[in-house]
Amino acid sequence: MSYQLWLLAHLLGVVVWVGGMFFAHMALRPAAVETLEPPQRLPLLAAALGRFFNWVAVAIGVILVSGVAIMLIMKGAGGRLGWHIHAMTAIGLVMMAIFGHIRFAGFMRLTRAVAARDWPAGGAALGQIRKLVGVNLLLGLATTALVFVGRGLA
Repeated sequence: MSYQLWLLAHLLGVVVWVGGMFFAHMALRPAAVETLEPPQRLPLLAAALGRFFNWVAVAIGVILVSGVAIMLIMKGAGGRLGWHIHAMTAIGLVMMAIFGHIRFAGFMRLTRAVAARDWPAGGAALGQIRKLVGVNLLLGLATTALVFVGRGLA
């Protein structure tokens, strides 16, 4: 596969992940809070996040494979990996670890609370997820900016 196709795959994975976080954090959750009571809001958000997290898992796989392929192509072509590539990789790995915690700890607490109709526990779990998604959203936006700024400084 050519460099351009790997880059396209990489960018599509990032768009799904970061764009989805932006939508969930800035639009979906606030609208759900404004219009729905916890017994309706929490099951809706748990269902939406469950679907989104499945797509994020796919996106992460695409991002990892395409990122490694892009770096191998760059190195094979005699290029060097600038500091911004290393920084992007490190931040991406931190984001993946945070996602793992969200998916396998916070989301599990949310789904258990929703199943038990324990709205206070569900709200607490969703609050933790919201904070960590906010951190990952900021890291994702910063990493996206770093790619373009870093190229100019490399």
